[in-house]
Amino acid sequence: MGPKNTPARPSDVYLVMMEYDPEYDRLRRDRNAASELEKYVSNKHDILLQRALEPGTYKKRFSWVIVDGFAAEITSDQAEMLRSADGVRVVEKDQEIGL
Repeated sequence: MGPKNTPARPSDVYLVMMEYDPEYDRLRRDRNAASELEKYVSNKHDILLQRALEPGTYKKRFSWVIVDGFAAEITSDQAEMLRSADGVRVVEKDQEIGL
């Protein structure tokens, strides 16, 4: 929510994939580091969001461990900001696919 009397801007779920990270790769290959990997990616994604976006204007849904990425509820303007952030490879709006 924004300041008082400011309507909330509509947000959607976006998927954010990160660029190659040697530390992520190292932890992913180490079968004994599953817990450490989970903490590493979650923290890394939280820091990116905190640096790129205003507090309280987004909601991180979850971080993936199998791939270095996360899902967040953000506006299209925020998605554009993340696209230009260091370490971000791809930002795409989540879409349902009918089978």
